[in-house]
Amino acid sequence: MNTTPTRAHISRAAIERLYIEMRHLLVRGRYKPMGRSGENMIKSLHTLHPEIYGTITDPDKVELDGLLYIFQRLPQGIEECRYIKLISREGLEESGFTPLIPSKRRRNCYRIDDEQMYIEMTRGRSDVYDVLTHLTFLYNEAEKIGKHSLNNRSETNRAWQMVKKIVKSIRNGEEYDEQVGLTYLSTLLGRTYEETATAYEKFTNADKVNDLFSIVFHMGRLSQDESLHKNDREISFSSSLVDKLGHHVYGEQWATNIKNFLVQQGLYDRPVHIISSNMHSVLNSLYAPVALAKEYKGKSLEYIANELSKSSNKKLRDKVRTYAKKNGLYEVDDHSGTNITVQVIDCSQLNLSTMPEEISKALPKEVNQDQVIIVMDYAFGEQAFETMDELLKPLDRNGKKYPMHVASVNIMGKAGILKGGKGDIMIPQSHIMEGNADNYPFNNELSVEDFADCGLDVYEGNMITVLGTSLQNEDILRYFLLSSWGAIGLEMEGAHYQKAIQAHSHVRNSISRDVKVRYAYYASDNPLETGSTLASGSLGLDGVKPTYAITVEILKGVFA
Repeated sequence: MNTTPTRAHISRAAIERLYIEMRHLLVRGRYKPMGRSGENMIKSLHTLHPEIYGTITDPDKVELDGLLYIFQRLPQGIEECRYIKLISREGLEESGFTPLIPSKRRRNCYRIDDEQMYIEMTRGRSDVYDVLTHLTFLYNEAEKIGKHSLNNRSETNRAWQMVKKIVKSIRNGEEYDEQVGLTYLSTLLGRTYEETATAYEKFTNADKVNDLFSIVFHMGRLSQDESLHKNDREISFSSSLVDKLGHHVYGEQWATNIKNFLVQQGLYDRPVHIISSNMHSVLNSLYAPVALAKEYKGKSLEYIANELSKSSNKKLRDKVRTYAKKNGLYEVDDHSGTNITVQVIDCSQLNLSTMPEEISKALPKEVNQDQVIIVMDYAFGEQAFETMDELLKPLDRNGKKYPMHVASVNIMGKAGILKGGKGDIMIPQSHIMEGNADNYPFNNELSVEDFADCGLDVYEGNMITVLGTSLQNEDILRYFLLSSWGAIGLEMEGAHYQKAIQAHSHVRNSISRDVKVRYAYYASDNPLETGSTLASGSLGLDGVKPTYAITVEILKGVFA
């Protein structure tokens, strides 16, 4: 019997060490990224070598796509800050500080001064671990830049001095020779001129991300300050954050707000269909064809959706939203800190005769329009359990509990695919939790046959709910795919949602055991395929077709 650990076993152990280290650091309250604890995390990340962080283990090449990925999820200017503090919601939203909200991950961040950044964490442990992983990668790459900026005598070299001048010119609004600058920048990055120029263009076009010259300069500057002048970088956690983690503080406020809104509108006693998805596909599927009848008469829903997805068509999107708000759509104001937007749709105000053909052709002769649809934006990791668990609880008023009449729970998610390619659809039969093999089989009301005519490849099987998408490497993913688990994809929320649904339907009896459950995912990436990881960029318009194919099937189920 071969007892030699496989690469997958080694990688799983590295993930476990990372999470143990991060839990320990949370309790401790602070650490230095280049101290012993930080170095242990970097070592584990090197052992793991996640696909999304590319050349993290290369001692010379700075990983550029990975850096863009994390900077789109961290606050703008974080590379300039020596001190980073993770906090809960602690009143800064009422202060004079302007919140910085990353383009790809909605969270409030605050630049306190030149050297300190506060990051508000209200999405639970998964979000904290995600940020710490990104920061560990950031400091790993910063050390490479710092090394490339010094000569053998530990003095800054010419490439560094020239990039420093360019950063000053950019700050002062002065002109500089971009081609010359990129040549020096490539030296600091350990990359070719072509690779550097391509990355520079990507960073320039990215929303809420500083230019590549400034990012590289400040990453290198802080690395130099620590190695040459002992000005250590530090990450800390507020005591309030440590106390609130895992206690559903924000999820309870969020869910109570929704239920109180339903009561105020006289909708609480009606059948409720919960849909976890983006904030546009249900809205557009129900309202866009009639709201834009003049512009797109006779056009398919997919065509209209493609047009609405173009950045130049904001006026048309606003027109759909205005029409919807007059015909049963409510946007629920929420200040809980979950960063999960909610729409409520009163189906009794919908005109079924104006439904897109894709939905109307499947409707029965008599449709019950008494339903209420709650559309909630994507949760993040463990936050999915917190929010769904609190939403499915009965409303507590004056000591009496009033259950919500949940008819169905529908999850449309983005996931990494292991068998197909970007844009394909996955239909899960069960969710398996990474790390402990807890599994949640369920009766999915959606099937491969529902998508037979959508023109996309559709896969059915088991889904792995992973601890973090940024911690997966090829060895682990191939194990999920080729072992008896037979996984077709990986995501971060499915098992957490299902744990809450099963707890309330089969244990706590808060909702009916006959509640309909629908899960479908579209592939945002293929982490096993070079150039198709999450760091390679979003699907763009290619994501419209699978998104609306899934949305239509969910809505057909709701109205059936």
